Amino acid sequence: MTSTLVSGPPDTTDLPTRVSLADTVSQTLTLAWRATVKMRRSLEVMFDVTIQPLVFTAMFAYIFGGAISGDVESYLPLIIPGLIGQTVLTACVATGVQLRTDLDSGVFDRFKVLPIARIAPLAGPMVADMLRYFIAAVLTFTVGVLIGYRPGGGFAGVAGAVLLAVVAGWSLAWIFTFFGLVGRNAQAVQGISLLVMFPLTFLSNAFVPTETMPGPLRAFAEVNPVSLVITALRDLANDGQVTGAVGWALLGCAVVVAVFAPLSVRRFKRM
Repeated sequence: MTSTLVSGPPDTTDLPTRVSLADTVSQTLTLAWRATVKMRRSLEVMFDVTIQPLVFTAMFAYIFGGAISGDVESYLPLIIPGLIGQTVLTACVATGVQLRTDLDSGVFDRFKVLPIARIAPLAGPMVADMLRYFIAAVLTFTVGVLIGYRPGGGFAGVAGAVLLAVVAGWSLAWIFTFFGLVGRNAQAVQGISLLVMFPLTFLSNAFVPTETMPGPLRAFAEVNPVSLVITALRDLANDGQVTGAVGWALLGCAVVVAVFAPLSVRRFKRM
């Protein structure tokens, strides 16, 4: 009895070329559940959204509060929403790094030969990461309240700010997903992501008012999508108002997704 070994990639000619919207949503949620299972088994991946908000909130408030606003209490309405934007953006970096790690391990080779939507393997982990953004935002608000922050928007305003932070995190994560696809390895992806994250964070209104910046830096900071999100977070949490800043923030998030989601899917198809 003889057997024949066939080498080469799996035959994907019989796979469907189109997947319905309902199937795409279902497949994305299935892969999101897979990502949450991985989180539960490796809790250290949650440190950036659990430990970091506790440390950064207390540290930034007490170190810069007196220098920028005269006292800590006056600085909290400025810094708490700013730290939420900063923490969520930092958490987005892990999305690209983890994606590159999965690609290098060969997991995505199996996904590519399955009859599923090509966006599902990318969007699934990002949906799971929304839980991380939620935890980061809630913990930052909690620490802020414990050290004296009193959000004028009340519960509804804070809930709206948390929801906006989660949506913004998911949107901005598409940038780092693209980096995860084009980077050669996880270390390269992390390096590229940090080079982008730091300017977006520190050249924004997260820590200081843009009025104190030189002209060119102020111009960049005012159109920075992170600044748009943080301004909207302040309006919601501090005043409880759905202002034009909220609309601009959502528009900025939509533009990021419209640009980087197709780029990411196209790159994934070519790999």
